[in-house]
Amino acid sequence: MSESVMHQAAPDLDELQALRADVYRLLARLLREPPDEDLLAWLADLEVEDDASPLAAPWRQLVEAARHSRPQTLAKEHFRHLVGVIQGDVTPYASWYRNGELMDQALVALRHDLKALGIERDERVRDPEDHLAALCETMALLIESGSPAEARFFMTHLSPWAAICLADLTRVESVFYSGLGRLGRAFIDREEALLAGEAAQDPIRLVEP
Repeated sequence: MSESVMHQAAPDLDELQALRADVYRLLARLLREPPDEDLLAWLADLEVEDDASPLAAPWRQLVEAARHSRPQTLAKEHFRHLVGVIQGDVTPYASWYRNGELMDQALVALRHDLKALGIERDERVRDPEDHLAALCETMALLIESGSPAEARFFMTHLSPWAAICLADLTRVESVFYSGLGRLGRAFIDREEALLAGEAAQDPIRLVEP
């Protein structure tokens, strides 16, 4: 959804914040559309630190899958798993996971909060704002702008369902997209641990679907 945050200058980000924003943007890009040759080559060339962090193994698996994938194949797999003729194997919308229907209460609440935050939808994007890619883009924007609503936005609009959706993605047949699901799930779990306490003490209250 390429959304643009309110009219405020982005602060200088420390390394952790910049990395978090970058991972959100990568997840958004790969959930919204299949990787082109340049992105696939970039992923294949990534060097992942060999440590015991929860994200290390999923990163290595995705990098290895990228090294053995072709854009044309991934385009077909992306359509089958995340789009579909009527519906893909995974339906990555908050309304679907939270309300059981598309374009439902979760989307209404999200639109209310996006308006309050000064974030506008790019009209060129056809997907509703509660697509998981759009929510990842929004998190990147909030991190980069230093918004005090970042933790509360995550706990309100991503925490209740994003990990479940990404866990569903881990079960698709594609090695690449199941790897994307594992990386996304591990990252969202880490974000939950990072932001839950902060959100609990945040005086800002967003709309609960």
